[in-house]
Amino acid sequence: MASLDDTGNTSGRLIAAKQVQGTDVFGSTLDKIGAIEDVMIDKASGRIAYAILSFGGFLGIGDRYFPVPWEKLTYNTDLGGYVTDIGRDVLEGAPSYTDRTAAPWHDDAWGQDVYAHYGMHPFWDIVP
Repeated sequence: MASLDDTGNTSGRLIAAKQVQGTDVFGSTLDKIGAIEDVMIDKASGRIAYAILSFGGFLGIGDRYFPVPWEKLTYNTDLGGYVTDIGRDVLEGAPSYTDRTAAPWHDDAWGQDVYAHYGMHPFWDIVP
């Protein structure tokens, strides 16, 4: 049986949130564009709403945090990280923040802007 602390085991369909944190994210040309800092989970549905991508800093200084719709990421077992079709230019112009405690998570309009930036409808607007 796999352990929640076994970060080397990437087999299976499920992964603990703490294993996702720190995972590299690669662009479509397989260049590293950042790492996952955290994930945001919708309390009502249990769906992952965003991966919070850290990007732009050096040794954790000057990092910006970018909420990226979870659906924009695909896990690649060969790379041991996530791949996205988001380019650096799109990411650099995306809604972001620098202070983790100051992100406007309660503001639905901000969340809609995040999804719109990536050309997606917010998951909470999609009827199953």
